[in-house]
Amino acid sequence: MKKGLQKNFRCGTVVTSVRKVSAESISSHTERDLQENSDSLWNDEKSTEVFQVDGFVRTVTGDKEPFSIYAENVVLATGTYDSPTWLGIKGENLSYVHHKLSALEEAVKNNSIGIMSDPVLIVGAGLTAADAILFAHHCNIPVIHVFRRRVTDPGLIFNQLPKMMYPEYHKVHQMMKEQSAACAGPDECYISLPEHHVLSFGKDKKCIFQDKNGYQKVYKISMALVLTGSNPNLSFLPNNGIDLAMDGGQPVNPKRNPIEVDPFTYECTQEKGLYALGPLAGDNFVRFVQGGALAVASSLLKKANKNPP
Repeated sequence: MKKGLQKNFRCGTVVTSVRKVSAESISSHTERDLQENSDSLWNDEKSTEVFQVDGFVRTVTGDKEPFSIYAENVVLATGTYDSPTWLGIKGENLSYVHHKLSALEEAVKNNSIGIMSDPVLIVGAGLTAADAILFAHHCNIPVIHVFRRRVTDPGLIFNQLPKMMYPEYHKVHQMMKEQSAACAGPDECYISLPEHHVLSFGKDKKCIFQDKNGYQKVYKISMALVLTGSNPNLSFLPNNGIDLAMDGGQPVNPKRNPIEVDPFTYECTQEKGLYALGPLAGDNFVRFVQGGALAVASSLLKKANKNPP
C-alpha cells in the first residue's frame, strides 16, 4: 500500500551542518514558509530556537547545489558505519582486505569468490562478524574466523544473548566453540581461531596469525573482512556530537558511549528537539530500530498536538 511518502525523500543529499539558531534570526519569508508548510508547534506557541540544516545536493551534472532548511525537530539516523576500525597492521591497505560486510556480498554477486575459493578471513567477534559468517555459510563459502577473546568470555556478545531469541547468533557461537582448528567439527567450511590476532597481510594473500602463546600460523585466503567495529561520522554536529554522548568528554561510540536519549521518546537529553535512532542511541540490533522509530514518531505527534496511533 502506497503511503505517499516519496515526495519527502531527498536522494543524493549530503548534510554538512546541523545547529540551533535563534528563530528571530530567520527571515520573515522563511518563517512564514515554516508556518504554512508544517504541522508544527509554530501554529500554537512561538519557538525561540530552531535547527538550521545546511548541506548540498549533487546534481546530474555532478555539481553541488547548496541548501539550508529550518526545522524544529531533527532525527539522527545515520548509523555508525562511516569510519570502520582498522587493525593498523602491515598489508591492511591491500585490495583484498575490506572493512565492510558489503564487500563480501558484492564479491559473491560478481562471482569473484565461491565454493571452490580459498577461505574468506573474518576478523572480529561482534554481530557484524556473525552476519558475515552466516552469509558465507549460506553461500557455502569456506571461512576462517579469527578473534582475540575466549569463546567463554562473559564480555563476548554471544554470551549475553538469550538463545531462544537469537537462534541465528547462537548457531554462530556454537560453531565458534566446536569448529576450532585444534578440534575439527562437523562443518569443514568453517574454522574458528579464538585468542588469535592477525600479524600481517601479504601481497600473495597469505595471512599470518599469532595465538596467545606466540605460536604463528599462515593461511592462504581469498579475501579478508576486518569487522572489529566502527564509529559514526558526526562532523556535521557541533563538537562532533560529543556533548550529546553518555560521557560528554568522549567521542560517540555505539557500544561504549552512545548518544544519551530519553528511553521513551529517543529525544536527546542534552538537546531538545534532536532525536537519535539505532546504533547512535545504543540499539545495535536491527530488530530494535522499529521500536525507536515508533517512539520518535509518537513524540513528534504529541508535540504537534495530534493523537498518537
